[in-house]
Amino acid sequence: MDHLRRIAAGPAEFAPGGAGHLVLEVIAYAADEAESRGGGRCVVTLHADGSVSVADDGRGTDTRVDERGRPVKKPVMATKDLRFFDSPHTERLPDGHPRRGMSVVAALSEWLLHTNRRADGAWTQRYEHGVPVTGLTPVPPDGTTGTVVHFLPADQGHGPAPTGDDLTRWAEHWPHLAVRLDDRRMPTSDHS
Repeated sequence: MDHLRRIAAGPAEFAPGGAGHLVLEVIAYAADEAESRGGGRCVVTLHADGSVSVADDGRGTDTRVDERGRPVKKPVMATKDLRFFDSPHTERLPDGHPRRGMSVVAALSEWLLHTNRRADGAWTQRYEHGVPVTGLTPVPPDGTTGTVVHFLPADQGHGPAPTGDDLTRWAEHWPHLAVRLDDRRMPTSDHS
């Protein structure tokens, strides 16, 4: 909780530029997965309610089954990613700011839904201000694998949502990942 409170108290420090930086934090994980597999895709969807989702075609978040047969996943949404968060040598995201991890996205969102599809099962979990408010809820398999992170930034006035031009420019940073924008904010949108 202290980690999440620290982030929530400093949105300008942890998500400079607002929603665009949060999107980059999520895409960075899809890019890691794409690089490890030699390629991948993700779709960034801007929803009419101000929320954003990032869906990738990777293997899904690592999930194990405990001794009772219950799924247990890495707590990536609510905990400090030790590879990035306090490291002075962390990678820079395409906006020039340091990568800190998924806990930044979760802590700076009103809500976040993490949907995970793996070859051996699928589930979803809801967070509010970074805190899990549900357990892992099974979802029906659909024959795909990957992760969807759908979130509503807590301060929608803090920086604009990314544009198609932003995503095109940022995607050059990750040559193994094809990024597409689906803008559903306007009824006349062409969903490019």
